[in-house]
Amino acid sequence: MNGAPEQIGRYVVEQELGSGGMGEVYLAFSPAGDPVAVKLIRPDRLDPVTRARFEKEALIARTVVGTNRVARFLDADPYAERPWLAMEYVPGQTLLTYVDGHGPLSAPLVASLGALLTEGLEAVHAVGLLHRDLKPQNVMLGAYGPILIDFGLGAFLDTTKDTLSHSGMIIGTVRCMPPEQALGRTKVKESADVYGLGTVLLYAATEHYPFDGARWEAIVGQVANPDQAPDLSGLPQPLVPLIGSMLAHDPADRPSLDAVMAGCTSVLASAGLSPMEARHALIDATATDETAPPPGNDPPVVWERLAEQAVALDEDASDSPLDSPSPAAPEPPHEEDASEAADVPDSSADSTAPPAPVVEVPAPVPVPRKPGRPPASLRVAEELRSRYAAQPGL
Repeated sequence: MNGAPEQIGRYVVEQELGSGGMGEVYLAFSPAGDPVAVKLIRPDRLDPVTRARFEKEALIARTVVGTNRVARFLDADPYAERPWLAMEYVPGQTLLTYVDGHGPLSAPLVASLGALLTEGLEAVHAVGLLHRDLKPQNVMLGAYGPILIDFGLGAFLDTTKDTLSHSGMIIGTVRCMPPEQALGRTKVKESADVYGLGTVLLYAATEHYPFDGARWEAIVGQVANPDQAPDLSGLPQPLVPLIGSMLAHDPADRPSLDAVMAGCTSVLASAGLSPMEARHALIDATATDETAPPPGNDPPVVWERLAEQAVALDEDASDSPLDSPSPAAPEPPHEEDASEAADVPDSSADSTAPPAPVVEVPAPVPVPRKPGRPPASLRVAEELRSRYAAQPGL
């Protein structure tokens, strides 16, 4: 696997899916065999305050409900030597790859894409989080339609100009960065995601970004300049008012997500399509053979590794790192960051709760494991090994 780790947390790594400015992404499997996408964070993204912010956002990210448009956040370890997070694995190709290979989408399909992703962002914002890194690379086109990925990495994206030049980070992000981030303002609001979504929709419709240049410094200069209008050339007329407003320089001039949804559905209505019909048309146009899981090692090899890991986990059961108390962190360097780090949810028990009644039991009773993470026992692992060996065609 070219230096890829064999295991990250409780997940067995199968193969690398890609790498970028934030780190590497791997296809891995849970002890039960479910595929997940695990991202290892780059070491130069780390400091005590960032780890604490990551933990805070990861705990909240697990509460996002009400949408099928955001890859589910499964697990994370903010305090590992290299922090990692595990997300739902979404087979398919990115919007960037699709548009680069097949050309722009039609106006109704872009409107459908916008409506579906808006619904996902609404769920993210409802729990008080932002995505902060919306771009065509972070939209997967799967068999069920578009899904936002890399949600949960926002804690690492409160960046300033001094960190913009990290290799591999800039070109893919600055082109989609709202002016307030380009100006070094780290405390962005929901309107920043509206801008990012506008860049995604513009690229889907035209195959270009609102601002571009040979060097990242030139792009940042354009983005930060209030007198520099975004490039809307090639944008179908029905989408110009909506996407143009989403790319407004002043955050106060951008529409709310409710208004974005209304604008997208209005374009669909003008085209004589219901949102459901448009969604099916979008899936038909963008789904490819790449929506199937990528090939990995021979199944028996994968199975043996998963079964061995399940046995090891059964012998030394461990909960999610997010379910454990946070390690003590050094004094943060800035007062503002310190206040954020102090907001990390406290997992200790409520001291005001009444003591539990004493219950006599006739014999020792094993402590039940936490629901949702039952590791396989040796007996089950051996039984499944045997069944798998008897059915080599699976």
